[in-house]
Amino acid sequence: MSKAGLWFKMLASGAILMIGGPALVYYVSPTEEELYKRYNPELQKRSLENREQKQQDFDNFVNKLKEYSKSDKPIWAAAAEDEARIKANNAEEQRRIAAEIQKRRDEIKRHSISPD
Repeated sequence: MSKAGLWFKMLASGAILMIGGPALVYYVSPTEEELYKRYNPELQKRSLENREQKQQDFDNFVNKLKEYSKSDKPIWAAAAEDEARIKANNAEEQRRIAAEIQKRRDEIKRHSISPD
């Protein structure tokens, strides 16, 4: 066999593998609709109920990424700063709520102790 024939066979085999492999995977992979049809009815119902919330969560995630990408800092650094800011705000909110609860308790104690 000549070198040209060997090269042709090698190139043809490579092309078959490079084109045929992904084509085979695409052919045998089920679509999302086919997977959904295989769910039992309870999972289908739950999936439909959660679809809107999952879409909203994804949209929020993408919007946050867009916001982080506007910064000069890397996205992970901007995300860490935002997370720290949110934690600080949550901690402040918890302190405010705890103080309000304590204030109500003290007020209830004052009213229950004082003789009328």
